[in-house]
Amino acid sequence: MKRSAGWALGPLLGAMLAALAWPAAARSSAEVDAALRRAEAAHSEILPSAHVLADLYGPRLTGSRNTRAAARWVERTLAAWGLRDVHLEAWDFGHPGWTNARADAEITTPVRARLLAVPTAWTAGTRVAGKPVVIDPPRRTTRKALAAYLASVRPRLRGRIVMVGKGEPTGVDADPVPYRLDDKFLAQVYDPARASAAGQPSDSKVLTRSQWNRQLDAFLVAAGARLRVDDAHLPQGLIAARYNDTFEIRRAPPGVTLRNEDYGRIVRLLADGRSVSVAFDIRNRLDPRGRTAYDVVAEIPGGDRADEVVMVGAHLDSWHLATGATDDGAGCAIVMEAVRLLTELGIRPRRTIRLALWTGEEQGLFGSQAYVARHFGDAEHPGAEFGKLDAYVNLDGGAGRIRGGNVFGPPADGEVLHEALQPFSDLGVVGAVAHGMRRLGSTDATTFSRAGLPGIGLLQDPLENGVAEHTQLDTYERIYEPDARQAAVVVAGLIYDLAMRDAPLGRFPPEAMPAPLGPPPSRHPARDRGPGG
Repeated sequence: MKRSAGWALGPLLGAMLAALAWPAAARSSAEVDAALRRAEAAHSEILPSAHVLADLYGPRLTGSRNTRAAARWVERTLAAWGLRDVHLEAWDFGHPGWTNARADAEITTPVRARLLAVPTAWTAGTRVAGKPVVIDPPRRTTRKALAAYLASVRPRLRGRIVMVGKGEPTGVDADPVPYRLDDKFLAQVYDPARASAAGQPSDSKVLTRSQWNRQLDAFLVAAGARLRVDDAHLPQGLIAARYNDTFEIRRAPPGVTLRNEDYGRIVRLLADGRSVSVAFDIRNRLDPRGRTAYDVVAEIPGGDRADEVVMVGAHLDSWHLATGATDDGAGCAIVMEAVRLLTELGIRPRRTIRLALWTGEEQGLFGSQAYVARHFGDAEHPGAEFGKLDAYVNLDGGAGRIRGGNVFGPPADGEVLHEALQPFSDLGVVGAVAHGMRRLGSTDATTFSRAGLPGIGLLQDPLENGVAEHTQLDTYERIYEPDARQAAVVVAGLIYDLAMRDAPLGRFPPEAMPAPLGPPPSRHPARDRGPGG
């Protein structure tokens, strides 16, 4: 493992002695913050944890054997670190797991050339060769207009390899990739006077991406197409994950995505009027055991307010293209490290600190939705534990350093979060802001916000995760150790501060609770604890 010069490494023995010397009585946040920095500088488990999650258990697609094995490893590791009530909490995914075993593709005429192809998750495998046909359905369109176009091309598709799109080059981007966020921009984002943005209404007649894909897939199945081929339409050979969001292989044709360079080459050869043949050998497997998925849960027991909970989490699942190192293996390693540091220092918080690593995040926040529904309910239908959650802190931005945060709640909650993060301003943390948006979004913090609970999202520098996210480049090499170490210290300090405060974070009163936006969350009935084998 490489070690960064940005963090002075001391002997492990020194960290152990420091932990033994830590008094049992509660200390101020400033004292704990200083101790956390010393302990992380002396010894870190972030890279070893990320290595195991990515290199040994990656990729970790929800419902897969790898994801179950990763969950069991996390369970054993957290227990060995001294956390309590470590267990796997089951929820009903309701669909089989899916794994790709082989993906070979090539042009066979008029040249021979290997193609870089990635299968579409939850589609069947196929072995097919022949002449491809290109269609270019309108993208931002209505159901009726899309159906009319598809009907016009149907006679050409039976038994064919269907390429979807014109294969336009992505072009050259001369702008630098934003590996770091701009401090001045962040100062404006976290201005306490800043109002939260309202959700923009959408045109209900225009198909969403999911609706568009479902209509196209159903048409291709009915038309007898042998394979759907998509253009990645990303630069420099990148391919982003795609999946059949019905999870039923009979409702979509076998599918692959080609990198833009390969897709465009085939389209240009066809445009010349040349006879082009291609061949694909795609082998996928379904795993019935994947119908039950698991979140990993563990606790640092609280003291005088042990029935109140501060949660911290990340998502354990990843896509199938790479090893899920930054999305969100790094987040898992960082929040694991945060609770390890607190445990190593022998800290007893007033409130219970509960860690959760979710699955099903990439498919729609399913794991966290199942947990929230089971344990908390929502503002309209609160469960017995609804009033006991002080905050949920989420990390899902890769391995970059933490720059700020947002919290669902009244403006005063933004001030509390800002105060809790302020001690880390020397490490690049800028500020925090409150918001009132109850809409499911792209990360698990929004599951809690949608329920009317104080979900906290932490913003990180994107680093290379901004490019590698959901692609075949999401590997261990994208992790930058100095930033990941900063993030672990900040997370540990934040959850300690929240767990020690006299008063919990505020809530909107019932008469002022913002209305939920968008469709209701999925209700996956959680099952009993324990692995399914």
